[in-house]
Amino acid sequence: MNYKINVTDIAPYLASGDIIDARSPGEYAEDFIPGAANHPVLDNDERAQVGTINKQQSPFEAKRFGAALVTKNIGEMIEAHFAAKPKDWSPLVYCWRGGKRSGVLTHILREIGFNAAQLDGGYKAFRGRVNDELPHLSSRFNYVTICGVTGTGKTALLHAIARAGGQTVDLEGIAKHRGSLLGDLPNEPQPTQKRFDTLLWSQLSSLDPAKPVFVESESKKIGLVQMPEAMRARMQAGECVWLDVPLDARVAHIRNDYAHFVRDPLALVEKLQPLKALRGAKLLDQWRSQAQAGDIDALFASLMIDHYDPLYTKAIEQNFVRLSEARQIRIEQINIDSVNIAAHDLVVSSE
Repeated sequence: MNYKINVTDIAPYLASGDIIDARSPGEYAEDFIPGAANHPVLDNDERAQVGTINKQQSPFEAKRFGAALVTKNIGEMIEAHFAAKPKDWSPLVYCWRGGKRSGVLTHILREIGFNAAQLDGGYKAFRGRVNDELPHLSSRFNYVTICGVTGTGKTALLHAIARAGGQTVDLEGIAKHRGSLLGDLPNEPQPTQKRFDTLLWSQLSSLDPAKPVFVESESKKIGLVQMPEAMRARMQAGECVWLDVPLDARVAHIRNDYAHFVRDPLALVEKLQPLKALRGAKLLDQWRSQAQAGDIDALFASLMIDHYDPLYTKAIEQNFVRLSEARQIRIEQINIDSVNIAAHDLVVSSE
């Protein structure tokens, strides 16, 4: 009997979260099916060893060596993770493509009595589905793009819209990057492009195309990853909201968002060195002097007024064709109450 599942039929497993990724931890770190737990049949070193034996000796010797590792690892896996599972447990198991690792694990789980299934084509088939569907999926929605210069609390407003019941996609949150030269998040590496695509595909798949989706204005590239071109084009042709906040409130917000640079302003100045050709040595020297003097507010204000404001304003004007029609939202101070009120008004007016 065939216990293989086609990649187009995995929705019940995505909903239940009963998915086992039998690949090595290194493969899993690059990307995985949403909800999948990594239970490697071979770890990184073991997989490399098997590959070396296959290449230097023979496929037979590689299989013989690998079989001992696989059976030992699966035995430990069952004892540590699956021993308490009920008899009707129905996990989906996958590996890279060929199905040998997932096939062995699926067979043993079924021999125990679990209703395990194997994903036909493995992760590669899933990745193909994401690649095929993401351009069309991302172009299905009417996006409302929150625009504004640096420090106006666009992300805070986006999160408040989600709390108010609006549909949102937080591209910077998925990318783990704030979308600028200073956008790296401390101690949070960016996902791979594959992981970003999977997370975006998963989130878009859960949204209703009949309702607007609020997003924040972004460049095509968000750090090292990039959004689908179809999504970017749809955003640029769609409705905009312009967020207007006084400079002092923006500086206060930036201090909070970039607290690691407040603690180490010279690290901020080092990050700004690539701007020397664009803004000139005099301005870079000014920023360094302000950092050394601990005049953080003046440094942030100058960074916005002299660099980011003109840069972003020009980019937004060029890229969003309906900017002149944008709804204007004025927030005097960026706090939970002010963004919640603005978010509620936006969600209500979009219904």
